[in-house]
Amino acid sequence: MPRVYIETYGCQMNVADSELMFGVLGRAGYVRTEDPAEADVMLVNTCAVRDHAEQRVLGRMGELKRYKRAGDVLGVVGCMAQRLGPRLLECVPQVDLVIGPDGYRGLPELIARARAGERAAAVEFKGWEHYEDVPPVRADHASAFVTVQRGCDYRCTFCIVPMTRGPERSRKLADVVGEVTRLAESGTTEVTLLGQTVNSYHDGEHDFADLLRAVGAAPGIRRVRFTSPYPTDFTERVLAAMAETPPVCEHVHLPAQSGSSRVLKRMLRRYDRARFLEVAGALRRAVPGIALTTDLIVGFPGETEADFAETLSLVEAVAFDDAYTFKYSAREGTPAVKLQDHIPEAVMAERLERLIAVVRRVARGKNVGLVGTTHEVLVEGRAKRGGLLQARTRTNKVALAEGPEEWIGTYRRVRFTGTTGSTFTARPLEGELAVMG
Repeated sequence: MPRVYIETYGCQMNVADSELMFGVLGRAGYVRTEDPAEADVMLVNTCAVRDHAEQRVLGRMGELKRYKRAGDVLGVVGCMAQRLGPRLLECVPQVDLVIGPDGYRGLPELIARARAGERAAAVEFKGWEHYEDVPPVRADHASAFVTVQRGCDYRCTFCIVPMTRGPERSRKLADVVGEVTRLAESGTTEVTLLGQTVNSYHDGEHDFADLLRAVGAAPGIRRVRFTSPYPTDFTERVLAAMAETPPVCEHVHLPAQSGSSRVLKRMLRRYDRARFLEVAGALRRAVPGIALTTDLIVGFPGETEADFAETLSLVEAVAFDDAYTFKYSAREGTPAVKLQDHIPEAVMAERLERLIAVVRRVARGKNVGLVGTTHEVLVEGRAKRGGLLQARTRTNKVALAEGPEEWIGTYRRVRFTGTTGSTFTARPLEGELAVMG
């Protein structure tokens, strides 16, 4: 049987899409391999949000081509493939096919054509495509990503996603609940609902509040997460659904991008600093003890030192539990590339360093206060180092603890014994398997 290797870069949506591709190719007789040297087909599932991610992929193409034998296929799929399209075939000779996020259904045929010597690109948007009839092949049985929305209609000036994922469209609520129910029947207890602006979900009849309640009511589902929401799409209905649906976890990733109203306006974000703070406050009132994380960009064109200071103060004001921090990356095709007042690289690097220091200080202050407290954790697997187990709380805190392999996929009660500032060490409470319910 032919073997396929998929290497995934970028966000959770790309992880879910890789699982989908394994499903498509599995139906066509392909088997999965984790070793590119064994593969008949190698696919790199790509991110286009920042230039650095694309450069990594181009470098990786050069590494993977050494595994190609006669008849083997090397393909680029995902957002970078969508953005560059046939140009990738021209500038990277070792690539045989290029497929965007709406073209995965055609993978078997395109691979067959590539094996016959035809280099092809498939990057058409298909507004109807949700791959409802394709069961994803997931590696993790306890926790699963479930895509509920594809594409994005919000035209932030820095963002390439509308150009790589197409217009926003939502799956039918019944289809999402059906997938979640099947997952629960197979042993999954935690699901993460995925969308580019996931809380703007609407299938024509049902909104995101309806979806949260319906997914949370699926028998066997113990935890419901979602990412990434848009700040101003937290309606009163959504807040009420979060508060009243027990499986919905006490964590929201709330992308701010900047703390400066002036910069937010240039980014075409649909809120200013005051409105963002209102949303954060509303979340904390609706869900006591909620953890808030965020995305922050430094060096957006025209950002002054005063603007940057407002981003630093936003971290303090919201008291984020963590943040993903980035230097602005100009993306061809986005409105922001037309702005003239770009920030020098050295200034961006220095601001990023200062931002990371503030984020870490605020997070560490919060985490130190949690040492000695007890939590329910889902044991996710072995940690990368030290032979410990890695587990996660409902508030998305990562804890490392000693324990047997059999605990993976189960819920335990642990006490936090220390923190590095970002992760925790933990001691399992003797004999306490977290109560199912």
